[in-house]
Amino acid sequence: MEHLFIVAYDIHEPKRWRRVFKTMHGYGKWLQLSVFQCRLSRVRYIQMEAFLGECVNQKTDHVIILDMGPADSVKLRVKSIGKPFEFAERTPVIV
Repeated sequence: MEHLFIVAYDIHEPKRWRRVFKTMHGYGKWLQLSVFQCRLSRVRYIQMEAFLGECVNQKTDHVIILDMGPADSVKLRVKSIGKPFEFAERTPVIV
């Protein structure tokens, strides 16, 4: 079962930020500068969390992961001003 996650981060060093940003594209859909919407199985979530734990500086960086619940039954109410919001769809993962 997949869950929908919102991941937001504040990485203080540009090289680390770029590494996190590029890797997060493999886990979800980019919403804004440091915000991703991810539809993940438990295994993919654990992989993402491990990667983030290795990348961030525990003293200066900050990552927030919001678990929105089971992806198939989430009823998100999103207000978007400007560019329209698109809900993350189930897509195949190529490893």
